Amino acid sequence: MAGHTENEIVIDAPLDLVWEMTNDIENWPRLFSEYASVEILSRDGDTTTFRLTMHPDENGTVWSWVSQRTADRDTLTVRAHRVETGPFQYMDIRWEYAQTPEGVRMRWTQDFAMKPDAPVDDTWMTRNINRNSRVQMALIRDRIEQRARRAGEPAAMAD
Repeated sequence: MAGHTENEIVIDAPLDLVWEMTNDIENWPRLFSEYASVEILSRDGDTTTFRLTMHPDENGTVWSWVSQRTADRDTLTVRAHRVETGPFQYMDIRWEYAQTPEGVRMRWTQDFAMKPDAPVDDTWMTRNINRNSRVQMALIRDRIEQRARRAGEPAAMAD
């Protein structure tokens, strides 16, 4: 059995700002609360390979992995996958952005499977990702909306 999650949030900020801030990988440790650091390993056009390192968990374990991410501004999508899979057999992520009358809808879809010897199963990881995605999305929304207000940018409007 594989895991699948879908989470979304609407951000009341201009699309360009949402796209810029959420795709500025170097600044993810200031955008996400879970990441301690990011190291860019390579860039090839719109594709970036990078190492993410999390803050220590409740047991003091520091998790780190390499991911590859390709952003497509024309389609307002990003596709990513873990290169170093760790406890996952695979982890594929899709980010989608859409302009709505209320703001920019940002949607994350994750498809994955845990390795048989992983410390948790697909069901546990699905619950964990859903819980954590909601927390991170709300934090990202708040940080982007705060930046938009400081910049005096108008709220997002549909075309």
